[in-house]
Amino acid sequence: MSTLIIVESPAKAQTIKGFLGKNYTVKASLGHVRDLPRSKFGIDVEQNFTPHYITIRGKGPVLKELRDAAKKADRVLLATDPDREGEAIAWHLATALKIDEDKCRIDFREITKDAIKQAVKKPRSIAQAVVDAQQARRVVDRIVGYQLSPLLWAKVKPGLSAGRVQSVAVKLIVDREREIEAFVEEEYWSVTANLHTAEKESFEAKLHTKGGKKLPLPNEEAAKEVEKSVSGQSWVVDKVQRRERRRHPAPPFITSTLQQEAARKLGFAAKKTMRLAQQLYEGLPMGKQGTLGLITYMRTDATRVSDEAVVEVREFIKTTHGSSYIPGKPRQHASKKGAQEAHEAIRPTSTLRTPADVKQYLSRDQFRLYTLIWERFVASQMSSAVFDAMTVDIKVQDYIFRATGSQLKFAGFLKIYQEGTDSATQNDESKDRLLPDLEVGEEVRLHKLDLNQHFTQPPARFTEAMLVKTLEEEGIGRPSTYAPIIDTITARGYVLREEKRFHPTELGIVVTDLLAESFPRLLDVKFTAGLEEELDGIEEGDLVWQEVIGRFYEPFASDLETAYEELERIEIQDEVSDVICEKCGRNMVYKLGRYGKFLACPGYPDCKNTKPILDEIGIECTICKNEGRDGGQLVRRRSKRGRFFYGCSNYPDCTYTSWQRPVAELCPHCGKNLTIAKEGAEPKCSNKECPGGDGK
Repeated sequence: MSTLIIVESPAKAQTIKGFLGKNYTVKASLGHVRDLPRSKFGIDVEQNFTPHYITIRGKGPVLKELRDAAKKADRVLLATDPDREGEAIAWHLATALKIDEDKCRIDFREITKDAIKQAVKKPRSIAQAVVDAQQARRVVDRIVGYQLSPLLWAKVKPGLSAGRVQSVAVKLIVDREREIEAFVEEEYWSVTANLHTAEKESFEAKLHTKGGKKLPLPNEEAAKEVEKSVSGQSWVVDKVQRRERRRHPAPPFITSTLQQEAARKLGFAAKKTMRLAQQLYEGLPMGKQGTLGLITYMRTDATRVSDEAVVEVREFIKTTHGSSYIPGKPRQHASKKGAQEAHEAIRPTSTLRTPADVKQYLSRDQFRLYTLIWERFVASQMSSAVFDAMTVDIKVQDYIFRATGSQLKFAGFLKIYQEGTDSATQNDESKDRLLPDLEVGEEVRLHKLDLNQHFTQPPARFTEAMLVKTLEEEGIGRPSTYAPIIDTITARGYVLREEKRFHPTELGIVVTDLLAESFPRLLDVKFTAGLEEELDGIEEGDLVWQEVIGRFYEPFASDLETAYEELERIEIQDEVSDVICEKCGRNMVYKLGRYGKFLACPGYPDCKNTKPILDEIGIECTICKNEGRDGGQLVRRRSKRGRFFYGCSNYPDCTYTSWQRPVAELCPHCGKNLTIAKEGAEPKCSNKECPGGDGK
């Protein structure tokens, strides 16, 4: 019996072909074949929100090829991705190809020989509730996008867009910026004692309480009052607490945590992470082994792992590291509420396929992401790390100074993997902070008392990892949507990335304020999260999708009508600079492009002159000085990919560039400006040809 299997991508088709015999033909649909039309609304609101689907432009030949192949086959199996979008594509294919929806659908969460052969044996019917959930999302997003965007064109400027989820994401960034602007820093002080035991062992203790209560130190006078009170007094160990502390491994990745950790550790944007993960999932050539899928499906919100995978990884850990590195029972990691437990976490298709084994077959970035996924999964089934923790309270007068220390007793999962953090400083418990072996009643001697001034810090702007985490925690969007959301709000010019953090643009602020005023529910985080839960309820078969859309549409349509009537047009005036256009003499204005601000002549279209903004960093370019040029200053620029770099203001006459920030200090070998990779780092020469540089 001949069988046609239809998947979404050619790469996936190529991998699957290698696992099946000559009676199987595998073809790719290249994603969706039908969708709502681009040129018109495509939703019949009066007919219960009926969507009007058409064949996507350019997909006619693909559908013809699939129809011809289907006619020659005894059966057709639809093997699109195992998620909501994949189910909808299967439904559209079944409709377009006139395939019986009964027993035509197969799915698998890893592309391995066993998984494919098992799936082919167990075809099922298309899950209509899952299809309806995708349709509902598509319809509500079309309603918001196609009915709200024209309002923005009319009231702000053409070319703008709004979206059910993207607009809430921008509002989060705008709200954070306003928190930062409104923040008033407050001064506070800390007091740290450097103490010595009788055996000359030194350790530090920080002021903890006075008279059993926390003691605020708002200024230097308060800190000096402490210094005065403890001066010349005896310091005695008041309490010693020793305990064993365990730290458990993080669960294997789900989509959101993979995006967060890849951003923290690898510097990958969510879009890049998902593209690489798709390649690892669909399969890559592995030499004599053929084409293999290296990870399970990468769009998931479940931390469940198959029994077979657990057995394999535990045996691997035992063989490689010893039985002490596996807990007595396999770890069960709890998934978040509402997770689809039929899915698995993101893991290697085989733990035995180590990063070292596959490195020669992968690109650098594929290898780095695979390593991250492999290490996280292996660590997730390892024993807990064990620390000997010690807390010591030192009493002086009625003050208590507290010293804390910990020592790694057993590495456990930390031997393989440590989770990243969004903090400026990594909280690395695995680094030993030892205290002397102190006893209650023991007297210690004050060597030095440090009084340090501090200021409270405003909330941090969102990094990509922080934004994904917040979207997930607030229930806004779903794992598969985070990357396109971030891509859209950046491409539309609503936010900019600077130093890996999101800043709202003036345009983003104006649009957010307009929408928040006229559509308060649409931009409300709780309302958006509630709608997401209702859309999930459709997938579970608990709600009817047209009824969910109806409850959303009625107040939305009313708000839209009011906005057209009451909102006045907003003019965003270009900020005038003091830079004169050398072509026509006008003062140039600041414009916002995809890669940030630039200078443009206001005489457009008669004068099309543009210039980059020269962000001088106050350092002369030594190359210009050495070669006799005047006025060469080092400036910060932005590349076409949006990444900052440093160059000379005399470009193109001077072509000096550096990814790292130059400093005024010169290299003693070549005379060029030294650079620093990050704040606090030692200046180095980045000239690879210099004997004192990176190429030495």
